[in-house]
Amino acid sequence: QVQLVESGGGLVQAGGSLTLSCTASGSGFSINAMGWYRQAPGKQRELVASILSGGITNYADSVKGRFTINRDNAKNTQYLQMNNLKPEDTAVYYCHLQTTWPFHNYWGQGTQVTVSS
Repeated sequence: QVQLVESGGGLVQAGGSLTLSCTASGSGFSINAMGWYRQAPGKQRELVASILSGGITNYADSVKGRFTINRDNAKNTQYLQMNNLKPEDTAVYYCHLQTTWPFHNYWGQGTQVTVSS
């Protein structure tokens, strides 16, 4: 079993920055991929950014050039550096982890990010 603990959400003005972090704990697992998703009120959950074990990253078009995902493999922790935040970035952000085979998926509890205009 894997537990994910997120931190770093909050309220920020447009143009500001926040950094989210997510630490995975448990035993007997290896990480295939980690990532961040978000869900705004009335909208579906969407991928924000992901990072594979080899370091390959993927970003939603809406955050390219503003958000950066990285991982500290030794600490089983991932980070999402969010710069130049916009009101449309307001959402609950969820940490996601996928193990290696059999590719189980785990989710964090979510952290609120609110960007005021």
